Amino acid sequence: MIYTSYFAKLKELEKNNIIPVSICGKAPNWYKGLQYKKLAPKYDFFIEWKRNHNNDYYIEHYQNEILNKLNIVNVLNELQILLPDKIKQKMESPFYNNLNYHIALICYEKPPNFCHRYLVAKWLNQNNYYCKEWEDD
Repeated sequence: MIYTSYFAKLKELEKNNIIPVSICGKAPNWYKGLQYKKLAPKYDFFIEWKRNHNNDYYIEHYQNEILNKLNIVNVLNELQILLPDKIKQKMESPFYNNLNYHIALICYEKPPNFCHRYLVAKWLNQNNYYCKEWEDD
């Protein structure tokens, strides 16, 4: 299963055997986990968004400069490769359709704040790879 979440939920994710993968341009200095920067926003449009908070501008640039340039199968394969060997050896199927091993694509913003991880989740779902925000039930 693929989830999205944010750094403040790390302990809860790990407690639930969900492997966090940072998808931001710069993870916190204390974060020592996995990172996948190909899904990170580009610095220029991110800074412009911080200045004007124009979500439409951000979405357009994220779509055109990031998602449209990526092949979803390659992204999922590269995320699979990132996983620790001890986890991969136990897996009988890739994480995105595995019942026992999951990842969470993480960044800074807590729900419902605007964030690129929601654009990633939408992209995955539109391409038939189920992704949702992780919630501790």
